[in-house]
Amino acid sequence: MSISEQKTTIVVDVANVMGARPDGWWRDRAGAAVRLHGEVAALAASGRAVPPGETRETRDTGGAAETGGAAEAASPEFVMVLEGAANAAGPRIAAGAPADRVRVVHAPGHGDDTIMAVVRDLPGRRIVVTADRELRDRCTAAGAEVRSPGWLLGLLNAEK
Repeated sequence: MSISEQKTTIVVDVANVMGARPDGWWRDRAGAAVRLHGEVAALAASGRAVPPGETRETRDTGGAAETGGAAEAASPEFVMVLEGAANAAGPRIAAGAPADRVRVVHAPGHGDDTIMAVVRDLPGRRIVVTADRELRDRCTAAGAEVRSPGWLLGLLNAEK
């Protein structure tokens, strides 16, 4: 099965991605999580979230150009893992616009352990976005790919 034929889920270490932006997130972690969720939801809805190793033209087509429904269906889903003070964002995220391709998971304790549980439970291709070295090693050992927060932030900035 080729990369483009696998279901792809991008698991976001929210605390780590927020920490990669020097935008004052530390003053309002929940607010920063809500903003990040909105950006990720917009990216997911656009159908332009292209995982590494794929292009918009070849995603789920085996090389043929694709437009519309099949390309959108092949777009990755996102799981955003919230921890600590960012967990307070949950009600604000739930009250916002629906995000069909973005699921929020609240870590009851350490976010890394929750991320690992998500990675172990997901089928298909898993891409974890984090810069945490220990978590990167754990994810790789569990068969997931790892990308830096800069990779995701680059996709989000391209949407603007």
